[in-house]
Amino acid sequence: MHRLILPGLVLAFSFLSLMIGAIPFSFGALSALDEQTLHLLIHSRFPRTLSLLVSGMSLASAGAIMQLMTANRFVTPTTGSTTEWAKLGLLITLLWVPQASVLTKTLFTLLFAFGGTLSFLLILRNIKLKEAAMVPLIGIIYGNIISSVTTYLGYRHDLIQSVQSWVQGNFALVLKGRYEVLFLSIPCLVLAVVYANRFTVISMGRDISHSLGVRYATTLQVGLVIVSVISSLVLVTVGVIPFVGLVIPNIVSLFKGDNLEKNILAIAFSGGLFLLICDIISRVVIHPFEIPISVTASIIGCILFITFLIYRRHHAA
Repeated sequence: MHRLILPGLVLAFSFLSLMIGAIPFSFGALSALDEQTLHLLIHSRFPRTLSLLVSGMSLASAGAIMQLMTANRFVTPTTGSTTEWAKLGLLITLLWVPQASVLTKTLFTLLFAFGGTLSFLLILRNIKLKEAAMVPLIGIIYGNIISSVTTYLGYRHDLIQSVQSWVQGNFALVLKGRYEVLFLSIPCLVLAVVYANRFTVISMGRDISHSLGVRYATTLQVGLVIVSVISSLVLVTVGVIPFVGLVIPNIVSLFKGDNLEKNILAIAFSGGLFLLICDIISRVVIHPFEIPISVTASIIGCILFITFLIYRRHHAA
């Protein structure tokens, strides 16, 4: 029965998300098939709620996979330079192909995200670190270097406003016809479920992976593709959303352990629930205006992460 609690919460908050917005939503008008209400539901509310679910589930799963690939709980696409490389790829696309379609932007962003994440893993392989906290620190420094290049190019070509807008994750502009590219992350979620056990195995190291019959390099490449595709799709569609991939997998691991095969669905649903709650708060606090979800996610995510660290330290002692 407890397995239905999380999907039930996701369903309940999805229903609440459909009702909240600047324009009042009436179920009486919906039952009467009011044209304006139907248009609001189909073209705005439903796309927004669905994109929140897909983005949250994808980012949380990508964070869990990256933590296993680096064998470090604090590495995510945000702290592992993946997001910064994706932003650079998107900027390069705008410079080279100003009229590029969404799919073209996504492809260029994906290639940069994949190459950047791979370069980060190669850096980690060639540096012997004694403390786990140094891994995300190196990723943040590396990401800041790439971010500086992106900012320089943005100023140089008068695109700095576009660059800054990507940092602010926002679902306010999600409408029918402008979010469907996010559906491409669903096959990545399915692939994550299929490879979940192998991701857990490769977190133990190359030698143990080979002894257990898991192809380390192949599994690592699959993980890189999943993380890169998800990061690129979310960035191109709604912008950067922090803390989802960091907080959710760590909180789930507290209650369910580190086996991704057993946790992947809980992580995905929790990620979707987290973004739904953050978005609802963003729309309610200064209604009828709204706060970018990246701001709300940062505040709530930071509080949850500090709580996680305190809880873990207390129980470790």
